[in-house]
Amino acid sequence: MPSADMSTPPADPKATLLVVDDEAAVRRVLVMRLQLAGYRVICAEDGEEALALFHREQPDLVVLDVMLPKLDGFAVCRRLRAESCVPIIFLSALDAITERVSGLDLGADDFLPKPFSPKELEARIATILRRVGRGSASSEPRELPTGSGVLRVGDLVVDTNRRQVTRDGERIALTYTEFSLLELLFREPGRVVPRAEILEQLWGYPPRRAADLRVVDVYVARLRGKLEPDPRNPELILTVRGTGYASQRMGDTGMASAVG
Repeated sequence: MPSADMSTPPADPKATLLVVDDEAAVRRVLVMRLQLAGYRVICAEDGEEALALFHREQPDLVVLDVMLPKLDGFAVCRRLRAESCVPIIFLSALDAITERVSGLDLGADDFLPKPFSPKELEARIATILRRVGRGSASSEPRELPTGSGVLRVGDLVVDTNRRQVTRDGERIALTYTEFSLLELLFREPGRVVPRAEILEQLWGYPPRRAADLRVVDVYVARLRGKLEPDPRNPELILTVRGTGYASQRMGDTGMASAVG
């Protein structure tokens, strides 16, 4: 039986969360914990119901199980990413790195293996929503306070006020996490940013195993695929073996400079 809305919204909710899981026990625990944290929680038990609820309720973040009836989590994520940059956290009973990479490749913001600690999930939700300024189900970027500036990165124009990237006037669609990664790397051009630091700043937790750092590698690869003319021979985001990543220094090759 559909479980559209299992919550009584608080007077001033932090955000609306869509929890998608076919296990009723998991949904009950998450609804209870997340409501206590102040969120409005809506639930779906299969992929088709999840898409219908998403379009009706426009949640601020989606917690999405991978193994679902009707449409699996990967298919749901693929459809959501075709129209929206809403933050997505995958849950999965399988902790295989290939599955984690597959989910991140589709544009998910984080991946938490089952069994998981509800407290850890709450922390990751809070980190992501804080990073995106609560978040939005719209594919349009959120407005930020002016004054952050605009950067030219090679032939790219990076508008940190609107969180937009354009090339020759054409907008390049980035998720919130991808843009945050771009901002972090180009905040101090030329500085080597360790993978562990990237993980902690963007995802809010330290690496506990090699698979955690793989999250960073996947997102760098996604960003290169969207921004680099030849992702196999990157010019904007450089790999520093055994350590992390660095952007080109301002003035080295004219890759990054202030404009406007």
